[in-house]
Amino acid sequence: MKKSPLAPAGFPAMPPVDGVRLATASCGIKYKGRTDLCLIAFDPGSSIAGVLTRSKTASAPVEWCRARLPRGRVRAIVVNSGNANAFTGKKGTASVDRVVKAAAESLDCRRGEVFVASTGVIGEALPDGLVIKELARLPRKLDPLPWQAAAEAIMTTDTFPKGAVRQTEIAGQAVTLCGIAKGSGMIAPDMATMLAFAATDARLPPAVLQRLLRQSADQSFNCITVDGDTSTSDTLLLAASGKAKHPRITDAADPRLKPFKAALQDLLCDLAQQVVRDGEGASKFVTITVGGAASRAAARRIGLAIGNSPLVKTAIAGEDANWGRIVMAVGKSGERADRDRLAIQIGGIAVAARGEAVPGYDEAPVAAHMKGATIDIQVDVGIGRGRATVWTCDLTHGYISINADYRS
Repeated sequence: MKKSPLAPAGFPAMPPVDGVRLATASCGIKYKGRTDLCLIAFDPGSSIAGVLTRSKTASAPVEWCRARLPRGRVRAIVVNSGNANAFTGKKGTASVDRVVKAAAESLDCRRGEVFVASTGVIGEALPDGLVIKELARLPRKLDPLPWQAAAEAIMTTDTFPKGAVRQTEIAGQAVTLCGIAKGSGMIAPDMATMLAFAATDARLPPAVLQRLLRQSADQSFNCITVDGDTSTSDTLLLAASGKAKHPRITDAADPRLKPFKAALQDLLCDLAQQVVRDGEGASKFVTITVGGAASRAAARRIGLAIGNSPLVKTAIAGEDANWGRIVMAVGKSGERADRDRLAIQIGGIAVAARGEAVPGYDEAPVAAHMKGATIDIQVDVGIGRGRATVWTCDLTHGYISINADYRS
């Protein structure tokens, strides 16, 4: 497919993360002539944290990860594209067992240290024999550098690979964070994006890692939407190899973690926004900032109500400055809003204030802003101090074209 017009200039230069290696393969699960399997291997002693979809029809790989995350130890993450292994019943569970066993044998580790993720078509049995065959070979190909190849191997309808890197410090010692993600459609995360994997050399125990990841995911992936549909496969995993030289930290509130927290959230926001920029058929990247809400959570729900509205999204696609649709979306959110104090700005230009159109409102500059590739919407609902930012994209005919033919 043609690369999204909102894509970044290129894939970032991503350094190795001490204690982390990657390899990819082409299994032919669905796509011909492209890689569709990724193995990320970690040195012994690595810790892991994760946030997973709250969908009631979660995939077999998600349920496997959910059961193993409390142990907090990882040696491998195995990811396939082309088949979600979701809604596959006992066959799906059995295929996960076989893949995990093969990965554990190939890396000489425990089965409980292997995590799996799958993305693609729902309701079709995973041809795991193809995966297992390649898993026997992949350990010989493991290398610290192929982050881009890994990002490409997990793509489905994505038009570009997604990666991000941040360099930070803990207690004065250098720490590296690298991450990849995939996602383009079925994006309204209820924990994270469809698939995202981050690795660091930080020396952090699982409980600390889990708390930091949960906080950062809530302010990044849980603030994006493309189409309002939550995936059965949403998985975000963060692994730490423990190779960095900083002192061991056992409390997530330790002030020495402040730079790491900021870097982690920034990295996840970068990846989440790249998912939106690759929204199926998207031509405009939209930032929605909501203030004056009863709480931050309320502000986010109002923002997502605006971002998920087909009427708002199609107006943006058509470059129509129809701010009445934003008013509608605020009203349907279910959150408290003072109609007579509601204020709206588009592109920094006030269009409504005190519950009505701004006197002498001139639509021309707003219409000019709507023609750009980056759209900014600000809303104040006049209730309290809650504030949140969410990111979305427009809804074009391209979304229909991509999804009407997805299985063919």
